Amino acid sequence: MHAPELQQLRSAELLRRAEQERLAREVARSNRAARRAATARTAESESHSRLGRLGRLRPPRTA
Repeated sequence: MHAPELQQLRSAELLRRAEQERLAREVARSNRAARRAATARTAESESHSRLGRLGRLRPPRTA
């Protein structure tokens, strides 16, 4: 192969790799955002339900 053809192949490969890495970063970012949202929902629902539940289920402490 000639030098220009090799350069074109290398360039195309670099572009493919860059696109794959960009997509991987985007997926990771999306997954992190989904985990954060799920954690926030869980923490919010637990904070509301836990306060009422703990007060009812725990017996009074003895001195």
